[in-house]
Amino acid sequence: MSRWCCGLDEAGRGPLAGPVYAACVILDPNQAIEGLADSKQLSARSREELARQIQQRALSWCVASASVEEIDAHNILRATLLAMRRAFDGLPTAASHALVDGNQDPELRVPTRTIVKGDQSEPVISAASILAKTARDAWMMVLHQAYPQYGFDQHKGYPTAAHLSALHRLGVTVYHRKSFAPVRALLKEGRLFVSDSFTFGDAQLPALPASGPTALASSPSPLASEQTTPPRALPRPAHRKWVGVRGATVRRE
Repeated sequence: MSRWCCGLDEAGRGPLAGPVYAACVILDPNQAIEGLADSKQLSARSREELARQIQQRALSWCVASASVEEIDAHNILRATLLAMRRAFDGLPTAASHALVDGNQDPELRVPTRTIVKGDQSEPVISAASILAKTARDAWMMVLHQAYPQYGFDQHKGYPTAAHLSALHRLGVTVYHRKSFAPVRALLKEGRLFVSDSFTFGDAQLPALPASGPTALASSPSPLASEQTTPPRALPRPAHRKWVGVRGATVRRE
């Protein structure tokens, strides 16, 4: 594998709520990371530890997202590919070619090979999978602080029995994907979350944790200052990117 090959993967195509995330990573062949695997096959603790190692040892990486509004406007596939392009475009180090999980080409500016279940066979895609998953999970934990009755800390927006039950009982929030069938059906019945007075903003924007003493920017865990009352504003992740190069993390637009 070329030193300048990047891997891309997404997290969050299937949920009924929240943004879709994507990550792009260039690994350093001289900095081995043991245990890289499909993020879905790892425990949350293992993912967090591997994400820290990836941020420290990778040549460079970028995490980006597409918002609920973009998902509803363009469909989930196009929004996912958009998030992938944002992650690739934000990569601090130029890649010569790309390996992408799945069978959909995000139409990057370099030669690209799609690999079905690539997160299970290509370490560079596994690394991207882990960064995308941990970043999205952090965002959903912030959403849980505003809407604890929906259980986002447990299901992360996926259509579990508990989530569907909460939707029927409480209604649809502004963070649910209105183009997805279960949510669309409830909207037709007028099932809205009646106390939904929150506005989009950046007040609780979660950032990937900075790694190492050379970190250029850092922020606390999104749960470090957990609130007992809902925040007035929640993060709008569209066009947000978290970028890193060898042990340093930078948050930027």
